[in-house]
Amino acid sequence: MKSDWEITKESKEPKLDKPIFIEGLPGIGNVGKIAVDFLIEEFKAKKLYSFFSYKFPHSVFVNEKNMVEVPKLEVYYKKFNNGKRDLLLLTGDIQPIDEESCYGFCEEILKIAKHHGCTEIITTGGIGLQQMPEKPRVYCTSNDTELFKQYVKKGMLVEKDIFGVVGPIVGVSGVLLGLGKKRKVKGVSLLAETFGHPMFLGIKGAKELLRVLEKKFKYGIDLKKMSKEIIEVEKELMKKTKEWLSEHPGTLAGAQAKKKETSYIG
Repeated sequence: MKSDWEITKESKEPKLDKPIFIEGLPGIGNVGKIAVDFLIEEFKAKKLYSFFSYKFPHSVFVNEKNMVEVPKLEVYYKKFNNGKRDLLLLTGDIQPIDEESCYGFCEEILKIAKHHGCTEIITTGGIGLQQMPEKPRVYCTSNDTELFKQYVKKGMLVEKDIFGVVGPIVGVSGVLLGLGKKRKVKGVSLLAETFGHPMFLGIKGAKELLRVLEKKFKYGIDLKKMSKEIIEVEKELMKKTKEWLSEHPGTLAGAQAKKKETSYIG
C-alpha cells in the first residue's frame, strides 16, 4: 500500500549507537514538545528527516516575518561518541489529525526507528489537572513489562500506578506504543502533570520529564537553561497551537482521564 507520507532526508544518514527514539509533539501544556525541543537545542541536534502529507491540516501558519509556513513534523539526531546512547528526536507543530493518518505516521516512525537500530522508544505528554501543580509528578506506562520496571524502580522519580488515573491515550504518544508492541519495538510513555487549560505552557512538567531522562541516561542535561529564553520561544509555539486548535477543535491528542483531579493527557 502506498504511504500517505512524503519523507525527505535532510542530511546523510549517521551510524548511530543503540539510539533511543524520543517523541515530543503538541498536546496538553505542550509538555512533551517543550522537553524534546529543549533537547534538540541543548544538544545541537541535526535534522535528519522531514515529513509532508496531504493529510496535514488544511491551514498554514504566518510567521514573525509575515511569511507563511506549512506545519512541520521533523526527526533530529544527536551522536555523542562518548559511550552514551545516541538520540533520535521527533518534534513538530501538529499531531496527525485523524485515526488513519495517525496510524500511518506511526508506522513510518517505527520503520525509521528500526532502520536505525532503536531498541527503545519514549513518548512524552502531559496529564491535565484542574489546578496548576506545584511539583508535577511524572507517570509511566509501557508496552513491555521489563522495560516498565526499569523506569518505575525506586529512585527513578516516576509514579508507576497510572491505572485509574487516566483513560485511553489518544494520538502519537499512545499509538506509537501500541503499534510498537505489534512491531516488536519496546517503549514507554512518560506523562507529566500540568494545568489542563489549552493555552497553558507546561514548563514545570517538561522540566520533570527531562529530570527523569537525565536520571536514567546521564546525558548532562542542564535544566537551569530552561529559562526566560525558552519560555519566549515556546510562547510562539503556543500561538501556533492555538491557531491549529481553533481550526481543528476536536483533534487535540490526549486521553480522557478518570474523573478524579485529572482531566486528560496530550
